[in-house]
Amino acid sequence: MIEEIKKVEQEIKEHLEKINSKEELEKFHNLFLVKKGKIQQLFDRMRDLPKEEKPAVGKILNELKKLVESRYREIHEKITAEIESTPKVDLTLPGRVNFVGHHHPIYQTMRQMVNIFIELGFKVAEGPEIEDEYHNFDALNFPPDHPARDMQDTFFIKSDKKLLLRTHTSPVQIRVMHSTTPPIRYIMPGRVYRNEAISARSLAEFHQIEGLYINRRVTFAELKGTMIEFSRRMFGENLRFRFRPSFFPFTEPSAELDITCFLCRGKGCRVCKYTGWLEIAGCGMVHPNVLKAGNIDPEAYTGFAFGLGIERVAMLLTGIDDIRMFYINDLRVLQQF
Repeated sequence: MIEEIKKVEQEIKEHLEKINSKEELEKFHNLFLVKKGKIQQLFDRMRDLPKEEKPAVGKILNELKKLVESRYREIHEKITAEIESTPKVDLTLPGRVNFVGHHHPIYQTMRQMVNIFIELGFKVAEGPEIEDEYHNFDALNFPPDHPARDMQDTFFIKSDKKLLLRTHTSPVQIRVMHSTTPPIRYIMPGRVYRNEAISARSLAEFHQIEGLYINRRVTFAELKGTMIEFSRRMFGENLRFRFRPSFFPFTEPSAELDITCFLCRGKGCRVCKYTGWLEIAGCGMVHPNVLKAGNIDPEAYTGFAFGLGIERVAMLLTGIDDIRMFYINDLRVLQQF
């Protein structure tokens, strides 16, 4: 019996030296350590031994079993650690193409415009998109019967006829005047809403950036200088400018700013409708009634205001001639910018 134990012990040593994988270790376990393995078979044969031999043989078998179980655990831990430390990614496979996202062209245009005005000394102010009639119309000198108040132009909130989706970012100017002491120099970028038919040139939801400067003895010449400097930084140095008389309820006098078409250099093209000019902004001196609504004395202070459509500027810069192309999420368009 002891000779047979030594043979099994030698066989175990030979197997242990050859184990290099999880599969070989599993085979070793099934051969020696399971219920019907060779070690257990030796224990079963002890029933046939004389009573006086059992203690000595049993001691040898127990020592062998403990040794094999100990060696099995050591090898199992080693192989498991090696498996866990091995990268699970097949480094020989070809790499995956990563598509890097980027900012929407409207956001890119807005950020560029905002940065220019910040360089010119303006701060940024924001306000709610759901406004009341006072801030959106009354405080901005809109008469009670002004057509912009009509349902055809304004989205009113059904639950409260006094609330509406703002039609411009000018209400933020009133809020700034109420909370800030002159001098005031702010821009107001944001989303606005108008009940307009969707077309290649207009949307019911779009973006504006407006500006306001109030101080003592502010002149129209300062307004012209600000708009010209912004235009040169935004569209290029070699431009001509013209200010055409216009009308806005919240400014007096009012004007619209045209610049030389930077695409055709004033020669005339489809984008400028063959006039050589591009309209980019409305502007004017802040109306005294608006200053009063903002709790500012019009006898002591004057100011100017301006507004630009961000989508329109983006269309000029990108060459896109249909405003709807910005919002249909066509990657063939968006990935170009």
